[in-house]
Amino acid sequence: MSKKINDTIIRAYNGEQTDYTPAWYMRQAGRSQKEYRKLKEKYSLFEITHQPELCAYVTRLPVEHYNVDAAILYKDIMSPLPALGVEVEIKSGIGPVIDNPVTSFQDVEKLGEINPKNDVPYVLETIRLLSEEQLEVPLIGFSGAPFTLASYMIEGGPSKNYAKTKALMYRDPDTWFALMDKLADMTIAYVTAQIEAGAKAIQIFDSWVGALSAADYRIYIKPVMNRIFGELRKENVPLIVFGVGASHLLLEWDDLPVDVIGLDWRTSITQARQMGVTKTLQGNLDPAILLSNWQTIEKKTKSILDESAEQQGGHVFNLGHGVTPDVNPETLKKLTELVHTYSKR
Repeated sequence: MSKKINDTIIRAYNGEQTDYTPAWYMRQAGRSQKEYRKLKEKYSLFEITHQPELCAYVTRLPVEHYNVDAAILYKDIMSPLPALGVEVEIKSGIGPVIDNPVTSFQDVEKLGEINPKNDVPYVLETIRLLSEEQLEVPLIGFSGAPFTLASYMIEGGPSKNYAKTKALMYRDPDTWFALMDKLADMTIAYVTAQIEAGAKAIQIFDSWVGALSAADYRIYIKPVMNRIFGELRKENVPLIVFGVGASHLLLEWDDLPVDVIGLDWRTSITQARQMGVTKTLQGNLDPAILLSNWQTIEKKTKSILDESAEQQGGHVFNLGHGVTPDVNPETLKKLTELVHTYSKR
């Protein structure tokens, strides 16, 4: 029998009034925890994700240590790409490196399709373990968005300016849209399988789409995002979109069939509301502040919570990007307690 879970964060995502502001942190699974770092001495990220019991352990660690209101599945946005025939390796200090980058329409045609039950059964088994046996808070599943995935697939790895990606997009729209459709199909199938396995909310990371103008977003990206979220809407779980440096795209996101918009630290809750954003907001403490003194952390956190109380609309507390490896785990534990107690109604 499934455990009774604390669904505060789901109610907040749905815009309902809650007793306190719920909190979780991007990249909370692992990163700075000593137990995780010890595991990483022995296993790579992909090796951990291929072992459901081990992956479930890493996923639930921050829930147990920080008392956060949600777990986020430990994996990488690159996790489903090998199923398509993409040769990807996560290299320490570099990030994802792809040995067979996409450069032509023929390369897109060669890409396969994902069958989650056959291609990523370990991901689904991890979700089942967590959802049915181990967690007392909701599990958030996730996927990378087509633009962000495409940027790695075209550049061959991380990029500072996404020049090759945008050049292909402008130069060869047929290839671009074929790639977007291929990645949209993968995202829909992959995420739907996560929900069926037990994920209670979904975050789509379009981490690098802020590199595009709003006008280009409307032409090259928004149609595929509408299709993805339109299909996922049928699954009846909260849907979250997040990117970095994308304040100019907030109204475009507000127009998508999503429930929640994640803010990075560059845009305040007040600014987002003044722009006309109506959806529930998630964010948005600058992760760098966690390396400061507690007085500064407390002041900045209370400011965000005061803003969310003053503005109309729901709010879930998070960071404006992921936890960095040098953050003290005790700081995150103390931060969660502050968010819960200060926001208690």
